[in-house]
Amino acid sequence: MRRKKANAIQGRLSVHRDGYGFVIPDQPVPGVEGDIFVPRECAEKAMHGDRVLVRLTRRQPDGRAEGEIVEVLERAHPTVVGEFRVRRRGNFVVPHDERIRGWIEIPPGLEIPRPGQDRIGPAADSVPPAEEMNGLIVDVEILEYPEDGDRAVGRVIEVLGRPDDFGVDVEIVIRKHHLPHRFSADVLEQAERLPVTLPSAEISTRRDFRKLDIVTIDGETARDFDDAVHVERLPNGNFLLQVHIADVSYYVRPGSAIDREAQLRGTSVYFPDRAVPMLPLELSTEICSLKPQADRLVLSVLLEIDHQGDIVRQEFTKGIIRSAARLTYTAVALALEGDPGLRERYAGLVPQLELMRELALILNRKRIRRGSIDFDLPEPLIEFDEFGEMTGITRAPRNIAHRIIEEFMLAANEAVASHLEAAGVPFLYRIHEPPDPAKVIEFEELAASFGHSLGLGPLRVKRFPVVDRKRDGRKIRKDLVLADESLKVTPQHYQRLIAKIEGTPEERILSYLMLRSLKQARYSPVNTGHFALAAPAYTHFTSPIRRYPDLVVHRILSALLEGKRPPDQDLAFLGEHCSFTERRAAEAERELVEWKKAKFMAERLGDEFDALVVSVTKYGLFVELLELFVEGLIPIELIPGDRYQFQENARRIIGARTRRVFKAGDTVRVRLDRVDVLARQLQFSLIPSR
Repeated sequence: MRRKKANAIQGRLSVHRDGYGFVIPDQPVPGVEGDIFVPRECAEKAMHGDRVLVRLTRRQPDGRAEGEIVEVLERAHPTVVGEFRVRRRGNFVVPHDERIRGWIEIPPGLEIPRPGQDRIGPAADSVPPAEEMNGLIVDVEILEYPEDGDRAVGRVIEVLGRPDDFGVDVEIVIRKHHLPHRFSADVLEQAERLPVTLPSAEISTRRDFRKLDIVTIDGETARDFDDAVHVERLPNGNFLLQVHIADVSYYVRPGSAIDREAQLRGTSVYFPDRAVPMLPLELSTEICSLKPQADRLVLSVLLEIDHQGDIVRQEFTKGIIRSAARLTYTAVALALEGDPGLRERYAGLVPQLELMRELALILNRKRIRRGSIDFDLPEPLIEFDEFGEMTGITRAPRNIAHRIIEEFMLAANEAVASHLEAAGVPFLYRIHEPPDPAKVIEFEELAASFGHSLGLGPLRVKRFPVVDRKRDGRKIRKDLVLADESLKVTPQHYQRLIAKIEGTPEERILSYLMLRSLKQARYSPVNTGHFALAAPAYTHFTSPIRRYPDLVVHRILSALLEGKRPPDQDLAFLGEHCSFTERRAAEAERELVEWKKAKFMAERLGDEFDALVVSVTKYGLFVELLELFVEGLIPIELIPGDRYQFQENARRIIGARTRRVFKAGDTVRVRLDRVDVLARQLQFSLIPSR
């Protein structure tokens, strides 16, 4: 075993629902291209998400590698959520996550949570006997992990309810992604002890902005307000932009119980009908929230900006504000569009709102000039009635008010980053690295099928015939594309293409594909710039109520303002941890939305819809319904009237006899035939045109 471990590679195991997996190395492996394939029999030694040691067993000339797991370094799942099943051979829990292979055995006596446990759902005396638990959703603590194909063994620690009970879907997603969601007694006690009134001694040390008409602008359902803004025109004609951010660092001290919990969570998680906050409600919706007509402590960014969008002077200070109004995106947009009622209601604020619009458009034009990529992809909005029942799925609206706040927050974040960098103090950057050349080439080939290009000129591309097992376990021959590593792509290449496709039928599709070609932004103490924003230095500062990295940056800036040494922190660890919690939250939010979509559509089996073909694959046509923000598959074998084949190079499906072609961007009429709610998959059939 020692020899096996000598050249082993550390990484995280990702398991496919069919049982095989891939190890994603922690660090690039010389001579290995991409992830390391792990056959099914080897993948059974660990669980999806585990950090493992893998030994390479095969390496192909193109860099593809295969390996075997020699040791599990870190378990990803101390608990697993699933459905309790009573069988003659015993009791088991079927994991909700299909990537966790195998049922979990529940030995006799461990089917019911122990009385008095903190993590029990219903009261101990209301938990049914084991034989009545069949079909219930439970959370299980793993006592013995599977090895060499053996079953995992666990005990039930929480009963969540029946699969169709109201709110159980949220509880499942929270536990599946291991989101910390209950504050400890220490945290709650500390939050309750925090002072509600502001000490006069603290107020006297801060700049007083309370006489200004400072406002918050948020969504209708927002409950925590961590940013407020004010704009005025200076005598020299320039703009003075004030961005005031809730001073969470005043209340949350490093190392306190609240701070430890906030760091563990890393971010708030927002579901359609509830949130899992990073901070207790006493902070997030009360004493830190910039509520109207309430005195609140802030860290303020003051920027003098000329008519080209350049910052000619900047200042950072601790302040106190009293928000004049809690405005919504919808109200601001309507007021700026001339709505008589809203202009009368906010008569004293309308001139400032018009100044905000003028400045936001100037800042946006400046970002575009320097090459900042401005994706405007629609996002789903889940609608509910007064009883909490889901009534529809629409595209979340975007208007000029969203643009105003986005531009002001971007300007403040960038200003803080440049200030801290100039001061020479370590802090957490928000970085976005340039895309991998191979991803760029892949997008270029897809864009070419629509007659578009990033405009990179002639490309030198190497192709290797390889066998790909990523899709469904079967061997599929394809080409591996390796781009010339000297390929230089800039944000301007993306920006120009976005402008070119604006308003075209393929805009939605190509924008999504462009986004997929880019890397994920992350937190790091090492600055490599922000590719998408075309910013040399960028950080997150404007949302300390819901993001821990912002709180870290607040503490560093506060120390500088007080002439003190910034607190000692392991910024490398914090950057990696906060990047992980951000991804975890995004995955949980996305999964629940897709699950709710599937449950909503399950009531519409047999209904017909107009749809847009958003992707063409060997499996068929992926379509998005025009009236609902929902996607699904039309299997290629079920397209009527001919035998259809997928042409990979042209990215289209064509009929062998009729030569009828289907490609991305086509509009079709479809019928909903099948919904797999747990897998969140919808299957449609094509309705022949009349």
